[in-house]
Amino acid sequence: MYKEMSFISYYFHWSSEEVLKMDHVTRRRWCSEISAINKELAPSKQSNSKEKSILDMKPTKR
Repeated sequence: MYKEMSFISYYFHWSSEEVLKMDHVTRRRWCSEISAINKELAPSKQSNSKEKSILDMKPTKR
């Protein structure tokens, strides 16, 4: 949840309160949309390399 919140807050400058009000599915959707925008604006220079998305990241252990 913290990675999703950080990702959305960083790109859209939304407050943590705004992001916390969203349910998990909505946060994941916004992360997906932001990642798609990033891929469009900065396509990879290597045709065979896969762009990274916040949704591809593995959870960190605590």
